[in-house]
Amino acid sequence: MDVVLDGNSLSIEQLCAVAREGATVSVSPDAQTKMQKSRDVIEKGVADGAAIYGVTTGIGEFARISISTEQSAELQRRIIYSHSAGTGDPQPEDVVRAGMTCRANTLAKGYSGVRLCLLDTVIDMINKGVVPYINEKGSLGTSGDLSPLSQFAEVALGEGRAFYKGEQMSGAEAMKRAGVKPTDLTYKEGLGLINGSQVMTAGTALLVYDAERILKNAMIASSMALDALRAVERAFHPLVHRIRPYPGQNAVAGNLLRLFDGSEIMANKSGKVQDGYSMRCTPQIMGASLDALEYVRRIVSIEMNSGADNPLFFGEEGEYFAAGNFHGQGVGMAADFLCIAMSEVANLSERHTNRMLNPVLSGLPDFLVEGKGLNSGLMVAQYTAAALVSENKVLSHPASVDSISVSADQEDHVSMGPIAARKCGEILKNVRTVLAIEMMSAAQAFEFHEGRRPGKGTAVAYDLIRSKVPRLVDDRVLYPDIEAIRQMDEDCSILDAVEAEVGPLNLARDMEMPEPNVPA
Repeated sequence: MDVVLDGNSLSIEQLCAVAREGATVSVSPDAQTKMQKSRDVIEKGVADGAAIYGVTTGIGEFARISISTEQSAELQRRIIYSHSAGTGDPQPEDVVRAGMTCRANTLAKGYSGVRLCLLDTVIDMINKGVVPYINEKGSLGTSGDLSPLSQFAEVALGEGRAFYKGEQMSGAEAMKRAGVKPTDLTYKEGLGLINGSQVMTAGTALLVYDAERILKNAMIASSMALDALRAVERAFHPLVHRIRPYPGQNAVAGNLLRLFDGSEIMANKSGKVQDGYSMRCTPQIMGASLDALEYVRRIVSIEMNSGADNPLFFGEEGEYFAAGNFHGQGVGMAADFLCIAMSEVANLSERHTNRMLNPVLSGLPDFLVEGKGLNSGLMVAQYTAAALVSENKVLSHPASVDSISVSADQEDHVSMGPIAARKCGEILKNVRTVLAIEMMSAAQAFEFHEGRRPGKGTAVAYDLIRSKVPRLVDDRVLYPDIEAIRQMDEDCSILDAVEAEVGPLNLARDMEMPEPNVPA
């Protein structure tokens, strides 16, 4: 698969293909033409002696200082050196590859003023597997991801550190082994490699891709819990949700009905009129997370295809502007929103698990095991879920509400978006485990329903879980069971099997809803 970059049409799915599946990238002819026109604006400005930020002046607080033509190439190299100041563990390779692809797409949009040969080096690095060593911490998300992208730029120069075929080495050695010729630099090109939000945007894009699959697994887990708890099915009737036309809410309700359709357990009515909120309001709660995810997807998709750089050079108009398109506030706030949305998925899941383990609420044996007193059953699995849910609440504090002034107060508002993206990754790991515990509990709960079969989709999930995790009769070590189910969630084997039976589960963007009547 080859992904053609034009600065306007890169999708999250294409980005994942490059980052995780080895898809190659190339640049469209139209993008090459726009890049040359943008470059011409720089060349003319330099020839005219214009003061251009980061080209003929210093940067940040040093923008007031003029740089001679003879010093320009050295300025660009020193920009990269001075900004390579990160710390912490290396970023995952898929995030780095995605960040390089996003930066290449920004350059291909044709407003950064860099030469095509510079972009060719970046493309060659992506296609031949050179992955720069980029520390995970140190970026403020404004002016873009300066420190991470500087470490990427070092390798483009044949310096720094990199991974090649899984081995860490010098950037020079990685480029040599891959057969990639390092680039040189001229006007704007050091700044052109680093002045944007591409690493945090790429990381958030990968999280969106993963979150969509986690949410589908969450709907399967919820359907299993609701089936095991003999939920009152009328709460999920289409008429109820149609008059509140949130796409996410309607998607969840419809999916749940398909997943526990035909359940012999739910058909065994208990005389209940309605259930507790965590059961009855599952579509309303989880649906809000689906709607939030759709918002985040839209923001990230816009950013991936934006001219996120400074200064900008407009070839058609012959104009250049020093402005603020590097600022990562939009993506930072979106990543924070995703943290909140996914934390709520785990909150709901843990409450389902609690209801299944509490005999007063479930009508099932204490902690879903016979021989109480001697056996503790799944009691402490819920402790683990509760611990992870609590951790997620801490991690959900928004990073984007914090700002620390830097660069002698020239850069006096920053987004902290990279922190939001990094903690969101931790939240998603926790959510997967909480869902695994809910699925494990529901599968165990099914054992106490006198041979009645679960629903069409929930039965598929139960059978697959039982192929890896046997029924709990007497207490045993639980963490291998939790991990086995978590791995099935992560590799989507449960999701794939269930969708093969009931059809693709809908997300918010799959729903065509009437417009609500909102007063003017």
